[in-house]
Amino acid sequence: MTDQTDEQATVKPIATEHKPIKKGLIIVNTGNGKGKTTAALGVVMRAWGRNMKVCIIQFIKNENASFGEHKAAQKMGIEILSSGDGFTWLSKDLDESGAKARHGWELAQEKIVSGQYDVVVLDEITYCFSYGWLNFGEVRAWLESHKPPLLHIIFTGRDALPELVEYADLVTEMRQIKHPYDDQGILAQAGIEF
Repeated sequence: MTDQTDEQATVKPIATEHKPIKKGLIIVNTGNGKGKTTAALGVVMRAWGRNMKVCIIQFIKNENASFGEHKAAQKMGIEILSSGDGFTWLSKDLDESGAKARHGWELAQEKIVSGQYDVVVLDEITYCFSYGWLNFGEVRAWLESHKPPLLHIIFTGRDALPELVEYADLVTEMRQIKHPYDDQGILAQAGIEF
């Protein structure tokens, strides 16, 4: 008989038998590191590869944006809608930015209830909660009464509210260790950041 350390004794065994559950997940990608939107786009690509219908609503990017993800989405036939005004912290009119965010939520609501999608990405929506443009309690209540049971929804952005983290089925926090701009002054590069 072998001795167990205290650490080994407290490790819970992984359940090997699960009832198969199929449900639409609430997924959150948050944190100060790069990769929140990138991770969501990875799920988008994977879902598209499985013939799933996907829609992306971008809450901060300008409605005329034409970044790499927009070009790829167009080629793949994935609907991507931008309703922001760009770098919100540089906005000259935060009231207008808030109106654009609320318009983005209206677009998202239409897409969510349409029954046409398997995955809806709410890109950078956490900023809308932080700035007070959207109330997470109201968004959650609406989702609980309107979201189709098998629809997956991905929230991205820094500073996810604790209530959103608690509500989600899957939460990943991106933690910055090094960043080329912060550490070396290297500007964002096409194909990597946009």
